[in-house]
Amino acid sequence: MNNNLLGERLAVCSWSLQPTDATDLVTKLLASGVHRVQLALDPLRESPRAWSETETLFRQNDITIISGMFGCVGEDYATLESIRLTGGVAPDATWEQNRNNIKDTVGLASRMGLKLVTFHAGFIPHQETDPDYAKMLNRLTEVDAMFAAANVGLGLETGQETAPTLAVLLQKLRRPNLGVNFDPANMILYNQGDPIEALRVLAPWVRQVHVKDATSTKVVGTWGEEVAVGAGEVDWRAFFATIQQLNLAGNFVIEREAGTRRIADIILARAVVEKHFA
Repeated sequence: MNNNLLGERLAVCSWSLQPTDATDLVTKLLASGVHRVQLALDPLRESPRAWSETETLFRQNDITIISGMFGCVGEDYATLESIRLTGGVAPDATWEQNRNNIKDTVGLASRMGLKLVTFHAGFIPHQETDPDYAKMLNRLTEVDAMFAAANVGLGLETGQETAPTLAVLLQKLRRPNLGVNFDPANMILYNQGDPIEALRVLAPWVRQVHVKDATSTKVVGTWGEEVAVGAGEVDWRAFFATIQQLNLAGNFVIEREAGTRRIADIILARAVVEKHFA
């Protein structure tokens, strides 16, 4: 395993560390041993005073921002049904506020020199005849155009739809600036297909991957369970072998959104990547 190459591709999601401010984030990143981060941009946009020293502190501690992330207003992840109704840019009730927030986020990402920002687009109808399908095409075109104008790539998180459904949408959009942040665990959590097959389908658009694990639900229509990397159903050996077979570029970003041992779980996830990425 090439440690230098892995060091150039491994990162951690800032929100996994549940930081209260920039200083707290730096402390937790250093404790995790990972000096590269995908940075949640909403805290910087919403609480600029608490996060004003972010870039300075990162430089002082040799921490690199490899990408950004933003969320949308009103997202409710309590159930699969609630996130289907409230997620991303799909809901009409929050679209104008989300549009305004996204404009500010684009400006922030541009000023910080980011090359990629990711988000959950929201529920994409499986049928192209659904009236909401055209609406999503239009809104995603508008959002991506904002980022493209600022020379910032945009990545859609995987999960709420099958890989073929997302691939068809991306083919219809025909926007070179728009790609995918591939999350194998989300395919399991949302019960939307085998992660390895999904990775092959979406390979032409993959810009970054999340290193996260999960187990399938035992009750149809409910969430699966996120678990520590290596304890779930993602076949990490096959996952990284497929990445290498397809010669996929991009970063491996550890994400942990559950549990009370975040730093320990990130260290564990790093060991899994080191084991399987040669």
